[in-house]
Amino acid sequence: MSVHSKAGSPSAYLIFRIELEKERISFSEVARICEEGGGDIVGIDVISSSQSHTIRDVTVNAADMDYVPRVKEALHQLNGVRVIHVSDRTFLVHLGGKIEIQSKIPIKNRDDLSRVYTPGVASVCMAIAESPDKAYSLTIKRNTIAVISDGTAVLGLGDIGPSAAMPVMEGKAMLFKQFAGVDAFPICLDTKDTEEIIQIIKAIAPTFGGINLEDIASPRCFEIEARLREELDIPVFHDDQHGTAVVILAGLLNALKLTGKSMEHIKVVVNGIGAAGIACTKMLLAAGVTHIIGVDREGAIHRQMVYSSPQWQEYAQLTNPEQVTGSLSQVIHGADVFIGVSAPNILTVEDLKHMAPDPIVFAMANPVPEIDPDLAQPYVRVMATGRSDQPNQINNVLCFPGIFRGALDCRATEINEAMKLAAARAIASVVTDEELTETYVIPSVFNTKIVEKVRDAVVQAAHETGVARKKIRD
Repeated sequence: MSVHSKAGSPSAYLIFRIELEKERISFSEVARICEEGGGDIVGIDVISSSQSHTIRDVTVNAADMDYVPRVKEALHQLNGVRVIHVSDRTFLVHLGGKIEIQSKIPIKNRDDLSRVYTPGVASVCMAIAESPDKAYSLTIKRNTIAVISDGTAVLGLGDIGPSAAMPVMEGKAMLFKQFAGVDAFPICLDTKDTEEIIQIIKAIAPTFGGINLEDIASPRCFEIEARLREELDIPVFHDDQHGTAVVILAGLLNALKLTGKSMEHIKVVVNGIGAAGIACTKMLLAAGVTHIIGVDREGAIHRQMVYSSPQWQEYAQLTNPEQVTGSLSQVIHGADVFIGVSAPNILTVEDLKHMAPDPIVFAMANPVPEIDPDLAQPYVRVMATGRSDQPNQINNVLCFPGIFRGALDCRATEINEAMKLAAARAIASVVTDEELTETYVIPSVFNTKIVEKVRDAVVQAAHETGVARKKIRD
């Protein structure tokens, strides 16, 4: 086990497991190296000891993760010391995985066994065979979703493969359970073939009440989601697209309250026209925005250009009503809102100066946003990022637990645009008029009101649009 982190990360408790040769070195030398390297020893545990060797765990509070290579190298220079491994608390909570399956009913005797398994289970199986909808009441289907990824677009890490993506999917399953009581199971697929992914998900769908697609690279994610939504009768939701869009809209609704501007009259520039950028644009259009310009590496997307990407070709028809061309710095003139789902440090202070009065900037690139919030602060009215150490964190966990809670509770066949709009408005409503400030346009992810409000709004919208299979009174 080893530690991987970025320089400048916050302090962490690190555990060095060290083997010492008793005749060649004393532990005081190890302690000296640990402390001179910039750490405080907070615990020493003897793991094993013999006449010649001892193995100890040394817990150190280190100021940064650069401490690890620095101290490892210094310890390596000591005769009689071997560093077995270094771990931190993040790695330790992942040991054996972060989730588990538990039985709801104990099996204590033969009678219990006969009811939960053979022969009693046969009658339940036949009841479902005769009436498939009974799977919702007689199996885990009613409260279970699959979190599915191929590991090709993991946030901040890219294409790391299915095995390496599992810790992310496990973490998402934890969030579903913690915030909304939804049982979620992580499934990482060892294939990048679009058709194969679609067929695998269709084949396992009978087990689940919904499908949450996660970290699947563009443009394959578009076809996978579209096909599954068409061919399955359970909700399919690509969180990287729609979750981001829902939370951005929620934050924007409150930011516009502060500025006194309306959706119909603002100019919005969206930078980064991938999966999230396209979904955000469509969500804003559905919410009433009429003037959106999408910008990518090639500049503003417009109708005079023929694009190889069908998604960009469609995008050009939906946006940029004045058909402006040029770079981000050119088209941002007069913009009321900047939404970045792109790359670090591509927005400048000069760009901000050319925006309309009271500019709203949502710089969502993570971990380094499109512009440093400290640089932007004097020139913007509302600033939001994807970072947890800055005000107004735009975090998908604000929406997906409540959206799926609502979709499962009303047994929706899909999660449609009306349900997503309802979720965004519900999230925004958690921030009261008395609480609303420039640094608080979006609630904390730990606000306990969010899931209930989102759930209720989603259920209502599902009924109004005819996709709910369960009546509200039930």
